Amino acid sequence: MVRGKTQMRRIENATSRQVTFSKRRNGLLKKAFELSVLCDAEVGLIIFSPRGKLYEFASSSIPEVLDRYKRHTKDKVQPDQIQSVEDIQHTKQETASLMKKIELLESSKRKLLGDGLGSCSLEEVKQIEKQLEQSVGIIRARKMQVYREQMERLKEKEKTLLAENVMLREKFEGLEDRRKSSRQTEDVICISGGGSDKSDVETELFIGPPHDSRITRPLLN
Repeated sequence: MVRGKTQMRRIENATSRQVTFSKRRNGLLKKAFELSVLCDAEVGLIIFSPRGKLYEFASSSIPEVLDRYKRHTKDKVQPDQIQSVEDIQHTKQETASLMKKIELLESSKRKLLGDGLGSCSLEEVKQIEKQLEQSVGIIRARKMQVYREQMERLKEKEKTLLAENVMLREKFEGLEDRRKSSRQTEDVICISGGGSDKSDVETELFIGPPHDSRITRPLLN
């Protein structure tokens, strides 16, 4: 019958946990001592109790064992550690290259501004002059292009304003024509309406009997 493996867990009772720690610690220290003596092995053991108390054993001394451990792990660097070291070295090289490029750019900038030309040879000065002439040519070409673009925009704006001016003038002339036509119509109405009033209305005052063409003289009493 095969027994199942017992799962190890933390001892919850503080007293039992302390008793177990003392027993297992003493047994571990004893085994380390026996291993170092029986097998002539260099052993180093460090234990910290739950309360932070230090227990240690070393066949020679703890610092010597730690130094030997560091030398051993340094000689056996893991592949991922090797890659990390290579990446760091590559980053350092790139950083140095970028710093050198920045210094060259700063020096070139100062020379283009006319500073630091004392150490330049005749060929270097000619090269700088050529670069400046090329830069000036490019700047002037860009300036002329900007001028042309502005002129085109102004011409388009002028066309728009002229079209608006023509439209407003036509609108104004139409209003004037309608106003003149309205005035002429009012004048015609006034003239025709005044003649009709004079023919229909009697303006003279007559006192006496009505006029008869058969009476030639007044009657005498």
